[in-house]
Amino acid sequence: MRPFHTGSGPLGRLLAVVTGMILLVAAFMFSVVILAVIALAGLAAWGYFWWKTRKLRKAMREHPSGGVVIDGEAIVVDDAQSAQDVYLADTQDERPGSPYPKS
Repeated sequence: MRPFHTGSGPLGRLLAVVTGMILLVAAFMFSVVILAVIALAGLAAWGYFWWKTRKLRKAMREHPSGGVVIDGEAIVVDDAQSAQDVYLADTQDERPGSPYPKS
């Protein structure tokens, strides 16, 4: 015994097929609208980014870097005393006649 008996005759099955088709078409239409909204939002974001960077792109075209690479070093220190020690260690080799003894 089924508690929720639905009509399983030809009319009930036809109604189920028609209802299913309507729901599938509605879901497809909804997904197409959502996809179009997402595509428009992405296009708007790209356009905004393109518009905001136009001056930068123009400046880069007018003044190319020429492939120059600036190389350097960095030393990370924890406190001011360590920074002073690093500075003194670096400068004693560079300055002739430095009062700091070489180690």
